[in-house]
Amino acid sequence: MTIPTHEALPVDGDTFRQAMSRLAAPLTVVTTRDATGTPRGFTASSTTAASLEPPLVVVGISHTSSCHDVLSQAPEFVVNVLGPQHRAVAERFARSGVDRFAGQDVTHWPGSDLPCLPGAHATLRCVVRERIPVGDHDLLIGELVGVLTGESTEPLLWYDRAFRTLAAAL
Repeated sequence: MTIPTHEALPVDGDTFRQAMSRLAAPLTVVTTRDATGTPRGFTASSTTAASLEPPLVVVGISHTSSCHDVLSQAPEFVVNVLGPQHRAVAERFARSGVDRFAGQDVTHWPGSDLPCLPGAHATLRCVVRERIPVGDHDLLIGELVGVLTGESTEPLLWYDRAFRTLAAAL
């Protein structure tokens, strides 16, 4: 049996980005409010569980994100876990230079003014436990203080630079 070999490529930004595009990632929209009360949010493909006890999640946010400064000061945020029905929402919250909340159906976390997306598979309210600068991103460590669950359908994934479901490309 012959083991296939691959040419080793130098690890520059483009090569790394291409390699990481082969890692399927769940899509979320992370939301909060800025100091003036304006809702802010962005699409994240780097959200993961970090700990069960206490319950912690990690969200990566680029230093160049329009939400970076807000999230580096916000005391809490919400992670909205997306399904295929949220593709347009994911696209909107990934765009720069637009009011991401314009025309969106948005609710609030019960008893707060934190924006949430209705119909999310899960909605996680997090208090910022730590912010860790790592390269060109910051990692936000959020401790869950509340969870809302919605109907579970297929997840909306980001794979090979395209929206995907478990079954096929959208």
